[in-house]
Amino acid sequence: MTTVFTLFGMNVVHNNAPALPARSQPTTYHEYIDFLKQQLHSPSAITPSLKQQSKIRIQCQVRARIPTNEGGEMYLHLYKNNQDTKEHLAIVYGDDIRSRSLDNAWENETIMNRIVRGAYYGRLEEVVTDECRNLNLTEDQTRYLEEQQDKAKASFAQSAEPPLVRIHSECFTGETVHSARCDCGEQLDEAMRLMQEAGRGVVVYLRQEGRGIGLLEKLKAYNLQDLGHDTVAANVLLKHPPDARTYGIANAILEDLGLENVMMLTNNPDKIEQLEAFGSVKVVERRAMVPRSWSSTPVPVNDLLRTPSSSPAPQSSPLMRGKELDKYLAVKVQKMRHLLDLPQGLDK
Repeated sequence: MTTVFTLFGMNVVHNNAPALPARSQPTTYHEYIDFLKQQLHSPSAITPSLKQQSKIRIQCQVRARIPTNEGGEMYLHLYKNNQDTKEHLAIVYGDDIRSRSLDNAWENETIMNRIVRGAYYGRLEEVVTDECRNLNLTEDQTRYLEEQQDKAKASFAQSAEPPLVRIHSECFTGETVHSARCDCGEQLDEAMRLMQEAGRGVVVYLRQEGRGIGLLEKLKAYNLQDLGHDTVAANVLLKHPPDARTYGIANAILEDLGLENVMMLTNNPDKIEQLEAFGSVKVVERRAMVPRSWSSTPVPVNDLLRTPSSSPAPQSSPLMRGKELDKYLAVKVQKMRHLLDLPQGLDK
């Protein structure tokens, strides 16, 4: 390893790079970041901009393979859009579902730029050989990769079978701190489990915390719930609609993934109605997301193939049940048209 330069007392080493002359060595962290960019890919590759328009435009800017603790894997797609500054996601199971906008060529980008942002076909360990792992490619190596990718793209085909799809709104409290006020974490886990089991599916993960009102207002609503108001009344008292979520970006993401017919994992008819109103995606089947504690044949958590994320497996009570969760779900059925059969005693 050669010491290329020293920055703030830290030796920056590299296998192949020659030591930099003193006058060209980075002196700030910004210059150091620029140096790193040049080692990875062409810094002149320009990320396309998305102008604010009434028509929703989305663009997949990066895709990466994510292995799971259960031995499966997913491809995480990150999207930008022209409606907000949030980074919405698509969690994709299956090799035949991929973004179309990801494949669009960016100005000044190289084949290695495309590989770094995930715009490659096939398995990355098969695409990049040992000879091509040096990111500063020779002309022959560049030509080889371009020809290899042209062949892989020509052989790509997407199944016409409708995949499992869940449109899921971010829930910090349910997914990260395991709140028992909602079943969001459980629903996300179950959707991912079903898709991994099927080998195919998409979770469109929208940054719509608190049914669209944001975490700040959501926590205020929680305090109102502790004062005796239900989840709908709490939103209204804070001058918010009961549900402020919209699904135009989700529709655009499903379009970008080439999905016209889907099997939707949801209890929410509004989600289906909004999605189908755009006219490009058809929900050919709805599959209910029945809470484990309400299931007539509950599955012990230890027997479930769990996906990484949301809720850890409970220790003392394998079935998620509690008065607060039951009350929340009952209100969603009674006031928000959710399609679930209420257990006896909650249907009053």
